Amino acid sequence: MRSELRRAAIVLVAVTLAGIVLGLLWLWLAPKVPLISTEKAVFFADTEGEEAAGADGTFVLLALGFGVLSAAVTFWFNRRGGIAIVAALALGGILASAVAWGTGHLLGPESDVVAQARAVGQGVVFDAPLRLRAKGALLAWPIAAMVVHLALTALFAPRDPEPEWPPLGPDHQG
Repeated sequence: MRSELRRAAIVLVAVTLAGIVLGLLWLWLAPKVPLISTEKAVFFADTEGEEAAGADGTFVLLALGFGVLSAAVTFWFNRRGGIAIVAALALGGILASAVAWGTGHLLGPESDVVAQARAVGQGVVFDAPLRLRAKGALLAWPIAAMVVHLALTALFAPRDPEPEWPPLGPDHQG
């Protein structure tokens, strides 16, 4: 039991720290949302642009990939499994998604849009802060990890031996 809890703690910490990598990739790959300021307000530079949805989609796709990868690595090193390992993988996926979200937001463009608009001046295009508008995207990593881990367990995990049943006697027919 102690060994399983130690392995679960390692999985939890490793998966959670992988969220930093996801956050950096999201920051690098997500489309930038261009804003422009006038003397009265700040507007989208392209009112029909889909960059904001693209940022959410980029996060989801990256999180799905990280979920698949973390489940495969976890299964590879812990084939015997155990409920603590699986729980650590799921909780680690949730924490990693939150860490990735925070990393991308903190390291991305300035979050004070008004101050940034004043700094660049009127009529100059600048990037909006990186935001995750679809909060359900935070569940992409743990869901992908659980589905892949379940599939790998079903396909490749060691099987329990079938119990041997005693033959039924003549008085136990039917």
